Amino acid sequence: MDVTEASATCGRVVEAVEGAIVADRSFVETVMLGVLARGHVLLEDVPGTGKTLTARSVAVALGLSFSRVQFTPDLLPTDVTGTRVFDERDHEFEFRPGPVFANVVLGDEINRAPPKTQSALLEAMEERQVTVDGETHELPTPFFVIATQNPVDHEGTFGLPEAQVDRFAVKTSIGYPDRDGERELLHRRAARETRSPTIEPVVDEVTVEQLQHVPETVRVDDDVLDYVLDLARGSREDPRVAVGVSPRGTQRLFEISRARATIEGREYVTPDHVKAVAPAVLAHRLVLTPDAQVDGVTGRDVVADLLGKVTVPTVRNE
Repeated sequence: MDVTEASATCGRVVEAVEGAIVADRSFVETVMLGVLARGHVLLEDVPGTGKTLTARSVAVALGLSFSRVQFTPDLLPTDVTGTRVFDERDHEFEFRPGPVFANVVLGDEINRAPPKTQSALLEAMEERQVTVDGETHELPTPFFVIATQNPVDHEGTFGLPEAQVDRFAVKTSIGYPDRDGERELLHRRAARETRSPTIEPVVDEVTVEQLQHVPETVRVDDDVLDYVLDLARGSREDPRVAVGVSPRGTQRLFEISRARATIEGREYVTPDHVKAVAPAVLAHRLVLTPDAQVDGVTGRDVVADLLGKVTVPTVRNE
């Protein structure tokens, strides 16, 4: 599969998901960036905006298996990864896979589970495997996590550790629909038998794997590579930032930029691709100083300032 074909295929997937949810196309494309780059997606938004429907619709459109984990304070790590159960017939223990054994895993309200349970996803997200009782089990391929959290209600929640936040390739939000979009929701609600739009698979598991290989063929010139580095390293020098972008974050910016170029059908990455994805890739990785937080500064504010200060290279369109 070449870049042109991959771009067209991604376009069909995005259109299918758009038919099921009410959201801007740019939001759906951001989720697709995570898929293409073999990354994970963190959706942070208020309840009722369609986060769960988005995850399910993406899984269906991609023709992948889907599972949902509702994170609660009493959820145990084995409720996510699976556990060993004694088989009375064979008189031996056998492994019963947990819901993490799916292509697309929705971690709903992930910040409502205690840190020990949240950490059960760490190995899965980074290594694509889980270890239970000293035995390692490979996860399906492709595999990615779409996690959600509510930015408003913090009562009874546990903030995600920085190590876990850093493992999400992109962080985005759906936002409230515009007037026409909300009107469409009411029309769907009025017609009870069709209020949950159906969606059909656009591709299959094999095609998704082929799509994920295409960004690896996208060219990144040295000038653009330096631009990626300057943005990431610049975050560590900002006085408002206590902990800047990690080397993992630098790599994710590189990967997501190539995915952005793929969606647009370009065989090379331009600075515009990097600028377009930088807020979603970098902002959630920044740990701000207490003074900056008191002043109401956000990670996206810092990234916006970086994009305004760092010199943009001139790239020949070849």
